[in-house]
Amino acid sequence: MAKLNENYLNLKESYLFADIAKRVAKFSEENPDKKIIRLGIGDVTKPLNKTVIENLHLAVDEMSDEKTFKGYGPEQGYDFLRNAIKDYYNRKGINLEVSEIFVSDGAKSDTGNITDLFSVDNIVMIPDPVYPVYVDTNIMNGREIVYIDANKDNDFLPLPDENKKADLIYICSPNNPTGACYNKEQLKMWVDYALKNEAIILFDAAYECFIADDSLPTSIFEIEGARKCAIEFCSLSKTAGFTGTRCGYTIVPKDIVFKSSNGSDMSLNQMWNRRQTTKFNGVPYIIQKGAASVFTEEGMKMSKETIDYYKENARIIANTMEECGINYYGGINSPYIWFECPDNMGSWDFFDKMLNEIAVVGTPGVGFGKNGDGYFRLSSFGNREATIEAMERFKTLFK
Repeated sequence: MAKLNENYLNLKESYLFADIAKRVAKFSEENPDKKIIRLGIGDVTKPLNKTVIENLHLAVDEMSDEKTFKGYGPEQGYDFLRNAIKDYYNRKGINLEVSEIFVSDGAKSDTGNITDLFSVDNIVMIPDPVYPVYVDTNIMNGREIVYIDANKDNDFLPLPDENKKADLIYICSPNNPTGACYNKEQLKMWVDYALKNEAIILFDAAYECFIADDSLPTSIFEIEGARKCAIEFCSLSKTAGFTGTRCGYTIVPKDIVFKSSNGSDMSLNQMWNRRQTTKFNGVPYIIQKGAASVFTEEGMKMSKETIDYYKENARIIANTMEECGINYYGGINSPYIWFECPDNMGSWDFFDKMLNEIAVVGTPGVGFGKNGDGYFRLSSFGNREATIEAMERFKTLFK
């Protein structure tokens, strides 16, 4: 008889956003006349920009011509895109080798798939509250998870605790769900901790494009020593609206080398390359052509215009929180606003209150971990008119 991976029994019954979808579907069925405004899941609403669309069309035409047709591509990504990413990091003052850059179908996939490189005996350190994918993928693999508390006492930016040891450390900055963003001094503490404990930092930089403060790091590799202990994941989902088009990248420095049990050297860069060439056929050529245009001068300008649009939505939401006297986090260097539920309400209670009384959907904080109970996340990725209307409705809850 086939034996199943019983670690799946340790997962919650369903994914957070599946629970939300069920409640919203029920409400919609019972209230067909109500206009529901969704500020929950972090999907974007603005379309792909002009330069991306133009390059997608060009690539489609190339695929129709025998002279320019592309079949299987390199699993690591085409060099034209990898070099564009390399140049993007160079402009930040970070020097990478092209062979350290791996194009993927998104940061979500890679933050889960990276666990293939590590033994199940590793202890994983994860902040709470946190993006559920970090937790669930490691539960699926049967790893021990050590949680570190993110709360209002540390502004949802936990720092290393020398009394807690771990081999793998997940950090997301700007953070999903809280919107909090580490400064260089705080990230240096994490890098020093990882180097001291021979641990690996798995750094999710999916929202780096929202950082408005030039003093804040947009990459872990701005921190001295990070090349020896950190892997970085990034995505074009929020940078350029690729949530449905699917393209991201992972940076695995060649500096990260460990000794195996038999004394031989093992390079994480080589291991990830081996993993990808075995289990992944690469991102489609057409998508990569569109993605490469994001890193051009024109593409970056257009992406910034879209990001600024979402930032204005975030400002509108943040201003509403201030007007209602609600304590909140994020909204400046992040597309998310994380706030305390009023009157000490639980997260799901406040979700139901918003849905039933004003037909606005957000994300209950408890879905991101126990420290999220009593908190709520709103996303700035809606359209402007809907965001304004949602906030006008929100204010009526406090009259």
